[in-house]
Amino acid sequence: MRIALCNEVLAPLPFARQCEVAAALGYQGLEVAPFTLGEMPQHLSAVRRTGLRRAAQDAGIAVSGLHWLLRQPADLSITSPDAAVRARTLDTMRRQIELCADLGGSVLVHGSPAQRRLPPGGEAAARQRGIEAFAAVAAHAQAAGVTYCIEPLAPPEADFIHTVAEAAAIVQAIGQPGLRTMLDCCAAARAEAEPVPAVLARWLPTGLLAHVQVNDPNLRGPGQGSLGFAAILRMLRQHGYAGWVAVEPFDYHPDGPAAAARAIGYLHGLLEALD
Repeated sequence: MRIALCNEVLAPLPFARQCEVAAALGYQGLEVAPFTLGEMPQHLSAVRRTGLRRAAQDAGIAVSGLHWLLRQPADLSITSPDAAVRARTLDTMRRQIELCADLGGSVLVHGSPAQRRLPPGGEAAARQRGIEAFAAVAAHAQAAGVTYCIEPLAPPEADFIHTVAEAAAIVQAIGQPGLRTMLDCCAAARAEAEPVPAVLARWLPTGLLAHVQVNDPNLRGPGQGSLGFAAILRMLRQHGYAGWVAVEPFDYHPDGPAAAARAIGYLHGLLEALD
C-alpha cells in the first residue's frame, strides 16, 4: 500500500511547495482537493494541468487522485430536483474525472455531503437522482482510466449513503468497473455497526472497496485519537491491499504541517512493526 496526504492539510502553501513538503515527510502521494487549485478547478487550462503534474514529478511524489469534489463551484447537487443544477453537477464531475487523469491520478473520492442532501419530503426521488448521477459518470471514469469511489459518510454530516454496504449496493446495481466504494476511517467508526477492521475484512475480498482514508473519529490524524490503526493496517496487509491510503485529518493539531508529519511517522512505525 502507498500513503498519500490530502493536500488541504498544506493548503496555505503553493502547490509545488505542498508537493515538496509531503515528499520530504515521506508521503508517496498527494490527494488533491480541487478547490485548492482555484475557484473553477474543472476548467484549469492544459498548460496549468501540465505544470501541476510536473511540480509533483519534480518533487518525487505522485498525485494519487482527487477528493472533496463538489465544494466548488457553488450550488452543485446530485440530488436536487432542479434539472439545471444536476446538469451542471454532472458536467463538473466529468471534468474532474478528466482533471484527475491529466494530473496522473488514479482515484476520485466522492464525499461532498452537502451536495447530496435529501430534500425533506422527497427523499426517495432524491436518492434515485443521486444513484443516477453516479451511473452517469461511471463509464466516463472507466474510459479515463480512473476509479470513481462513492464515499460513505456518517450522520449528521450526511443523510445519504452512510455505510460501505449502502455504497456497495449502488456500485453493484450500476455494474460499471470504473465505479467503486471506499472507506473513511472516521466515518466508518461512527456509522458502521462493526469495528473498522471487521468492515475491511468483509469488503476487501469483494473487490468493491478501492480506496482508504485514515483519520480518527475525533477529526484528527491517525495516532491522535483513540482509534487503533495497527489492526486496520494489519487487515489491509492481510488482504493484499495495494491501493492508496490517504491521510485526511480535519482538525490540524497543532497545525497542518505538524499534523502531517505526526501522521506519517505514526503510520510508518506501525507498518515497520508489522514487518
